[in-house]
Amino acid sequence: MASFRKGWNIQTRVIGALMLRELTTRFGRENIGFLWIMVEPLLFAVLVGLLWRVMKGPVEFGVDIVSFVVSGYIPLVLFRSSLSRSVSSFTANGSLLYHRQVKILDILLVRFFIELVGHMMAYLFIAVVLGAFGMFPWPYDMGFLLLGWAYYALFTISVCLVIAPLSEMNEILEKFMPVTAYLMVPFSGAFFIVSALSPAVAEIILYSPPVHGMEMMRYGLFGPSIDPQYSLLYPLQFCLPCMALGLLLCRAVRKQLVVE
Repeated sequence: MASFRKGWNIQTRVIGALMLRELTTRFGRENIGFLWIMVEPLLFAVLVGLLWRVMKGPVEFGVDIVSFVVSGYIPLVLFRSSLSRSVSSFTANGSLLYHRQVKILDILLVRFFIELVGHMMAYLFIAVVLGAFGMFPWPYDMGFLLLGWAYYALFTISVCLVIAPLSEMNEILEKFMPVTAYLMVPFSGAFFIVSALSPAVAEIILYSPPVHGMEMMRYGLFGPSIDPQYSLLYPLQFCLPCMALGLLLCRAVRKQLVVE
């Protein structure tokens, strides 16, 4: 038990140090520095929300359209950003593996944690600002809102665990990732609720794991008025095997990486 606690403390310090390094490398120390990690998704979400308001009016699915779009778009941007950051991440940071305490998973986890913290900060900030103007509701069920975020984050990291080593095995994958990320949009649940779809389409769309996380978030935020459709077990049935496969691929790639 003592050795486990010691190893845990070491890896915690390693990940903390790598996060500081990554933040400094990406954002520097000038202007607002690491706060850009929050501003980037914030700007995307606000602009898309305002565009929808101009195109469709103030209400969508019985709720404020800006809060509806923002609550879906920020998790979607989390997925797209994490996916793009995971591609070739091991090669870009391979020199860090010279240090015995740094593991190959640390590199991927650090990039994911930075994206997750930044996007959750953006979500909280925009909720407070829009809430002050009556455009964002107080959560109906905070537990379900956080659970939905956890499911969406779990799906994101499980996919990244597979994509990161595959991108090291074949460089062609890097070229297809931007297109793949955009194809994710209709299967993310960001811009619709399942109850508004036809039964045939809803049955198909519920095969997408992130939709369940998004429906939980929307229920936690807007309440039962949106008639949420989700399963607590189905996303795990996809994510856990996907993570296991990703770990095996990462182990295989680690043997091929040349540490300089």
